Amino acid sequence: MFQKILIANRGEIALRVICACKELGIPSVAVYSEADRYSLHVRFADEAVCIGPPRSSESYLNIASIISAAEITGADAIHPGYGFLAESSHFAEVCETSGLTFIGPTPEVIRLMGDKDKARKTMVEHGLPILPGSGILQSAGEARKIASEIGYPVIIKAVAGGGGRGMRVVQSKRDLEGAFGTAQSEAGSAFGCPDVYLEKYVAASRHIEFQVMGDQEGRVIHLGERECTIQRRHQKLLEESPSTQIDAQTRGRMGGQIINALRAIGYTNAGTVEFLMDENRNLYFLEMNTRIQVEHPVTEMVTGLDLVKLQIMIAAGERIPIEGETVNLRGHSIECRICAEDPVTFAPSAGKITGFHTPGGTGIRIDTAAYSESVIPPYYDSLIAKLVVHGRNRAEAVSRMTRALDMFVVEGITTSIPVHQKIAADPDFQAGNFDTRFLARFSTNGSGVS
Repeated sequence: MFQKILIANRGEIALRVICACKELGIPSVAVYSEADRYSLHVRFADEAVCIGPPRSSESYLNIASIISAAEITGADAIHPGYGFLAESSHFAEVCETSGLTFIGPTPEVIRLMGDKDKARKTMVEHGLPILPGSGILQSAGEARKIASEIGYPVIIKAVAGGGGRGMRVVQSKRDLEGAFGTAQSEAGSAFGCPDVYLEKYVAASRHIEFQVMGDQEGRVIHLGERECTIQRRHQKLLEESPSTQIDAQTRGRMGGQIINALRAIGYTNAGTVEFLMDENRNLYFLEMNTRIQVEHPVTEMVTGLDLVKLQIMIAAGERIPIEGETVNLRGHSIECRICAEDPVTFAPSAGKITGFHTPGGTGIRIDTAAYSESVIPPYYDSLIAKLVVHGRNRAEAVSRMTRALDMFVVEGITTSIPVHQKIAADPDFQAGNFDTRFLARFSTNGSGVS
């Protein structure tokens, strides 16, 4: 097992990794920017090193500073969390070169699955279905030709994209050229790569993802699916497991196909394979995230497994301690992402938290690094807490979600809690009847959420 692990991240995920390290008896090292000097991950780690000014490019994305922090503290492994450098094949390679274990997949696999065009081609080769689309587009003219062949609407996506950036839905031919240029520009600015591709857009869709784990002995398992359909601006707002749209037969069939594909590419550690589901419940591969996900707690709640501890154990060379290719899912879990945002416009809301109370009781879990008098800086992602509930069935989970949201107090800044309360009270949500247009409907029925 590792002697010391450095966490190359901040906020709740850094604190989550520290918790796993403590349970495994492994000392942890926090890195922090000047803006995070008084953060809880700094307080609860065994050691902490300041790696730069507030801006991410000068701190949490500064590979040289992070490697230096690992070297001076004697860390022998680095956990990247999610975001920042978590899916950087270059960072994983630098870790290897520096004699540090990167707690994640190999650089080669990260590079392969991080390129959405190559990932799509790889998954097709191994039997997973994809939507009609293109490879990397060379011009707006090529995009027009392919769009006319597969039919509108289409969606243009950044090859290296994520979080809804470099993505544009195109409803008709007259809008394509402008959308193509905008997507390229945004992709280049956000990811340093302007390459985009095109695929058929399914408006009434659902977003389903499968959690996977692979060890260094070649074993790959899946831990069921998560429903991530409720989104704003192509960014997830609420997740749950299992999905009401996936039965045991579909779960087994898709899980088996995913396992075969990932074994073939030599996948190790945690990952998530994402699919789009159409109105006929057909699943199409979208992309793969080669890291732990924000929403991993819902899988932990229905499986009873600690995914972060599993990540660390696998990276240390241990085999997956589970028989078979999957585990039984118990009950139902829902996660609400509590973000420091205006609940109407979703504009970020930085500032000091003047009052903070988290709900408790049976079936309630809160993952957060926030506290009363803590400051939410304007430099990073707006996520401040994850409210995770578990019930014997979905109805009980929704009931607990409603109760917990009513008892969750955050003062001094605005948050997304009112949005989640509206979602919880919605009859269609309660019935499991929704698709990716769900929040857009809120903005047209007078609810005040846009």
